[in-house]
Amino acid sequence: MDWLFNGALLIADVVALAVISRRRDLSTGVFAGAAVLLFAFVLAFVLQIGPFHLLRLFAWGLFVHGFVMLAGTAWILRATQRRGALLFLAAALVVAVVAVDAFVVEPHWLEIEEVRLQSDELTEPLTIAVVADLQTDRIGDYERRALAAVMAREPDLILLPGDFIHENDASRRLQLTAELRALLDELDFSAPQGAWAVRGNVDPKGWERIFEGTGVAPMPFTTHVVLDGFTLSGLSLEDSFDTGLTTNAEDGFHIVFGHAPDFALGDSRADLLIAGHTHGGQVRLPLFGPPITFSRVPRGWAAGVIDLGDDRTLVVSRGVGMERHNAPRMRFLCRPQIVFVEVVPAR
Repeated sequence: MDWLFNGALLIADVVALAVISRRRDLSTGVFAGAAVLLFAFVLAFVLQIGPFHLLRLFAWGLFVHGFVMLAGTAWILRATQRRGALLFLAAALVVAVVAVDAFVVEPHWLEIEEVRLQSDELTEPLTIAVVADLQTDRIGDYERRALAAVMAREPDLILLPGDFIHENDASRRLQLTAELRALLDELDFSAPQGAWAVRGNVDPKGWERIFEGTGVAPMPFTTHVVLDGFTLSGLSLEDSFDTGLTTNAEDGFHIVFGHAPDFALGDSRADLLIAGHTHGGQVRLPLFGPPITFSRVPRGWAAGVIDLGDDRTLVVSRGVGMERHNAPRMRFLCRPQIVFVEVVPAR
């Protein structure tokens, strides 16, 4: 569908620029550009095969055809409408800079974020590494760098809230599974209190095989384990999306983690809730935040540290990877991240 969308828009670009070239005035440039933009939106809705594909077509329309129209109009008007040409040129440069940032810079511009919390339920400090949404279709230098950064910090506990490999082809998925398993083994990816993984929504049945023979323990079902000085609860994929989920209080410090943050809307008595899934929206707009989170939590909960009251804290990671398959592979004002949560005794 992409080739049909781009082919039709290319024809529209040529026709619109030809009209602007004949009239050579600012109003024609504005109206012709608006007409192409409207055509792109309508065509995208007609040709899209799902919400992520719709976003990809929008990206084609804005960053390729939008740039062509803006830059082409600036060139045509450079002699007769100098001020108008400069406005179109400035808009074209903004589109180009945003595209470079969103598609080239930010997707691999990994941020290490440190969060410090206090609890009177702990007697010893606890450092937790949150490695959410690796969500890759290629095990390369970036994935190696991200996982190595975790091991360099030597955390006490590693939590992986799902979405590990995003690949629909079965044979390719098997290959990536072997490559990721080998990388985890090479890095001795483990922690004194364990490395624990739960299922994400891109992880198919049998996802646990990724971690066979590694230091990571999968939690395929909602599971509670008592560790040294605290209790850890890992949620099933279904439970993580349950906005009415009740999590009973446990003696001592209690951590609950799941793929989606939706469970935080329920009645959870845990001290620390951890999730991923949202990618922080993956695209954030200035003064607005993420337009889309694919979660029922408020948009302000799409990433960061949220005080839930009653000495409860929710930490939502923007994740290491990004949406694959039909989605545009971009991040904007929403860098990937690994979060280290350090919980220290309050007294």
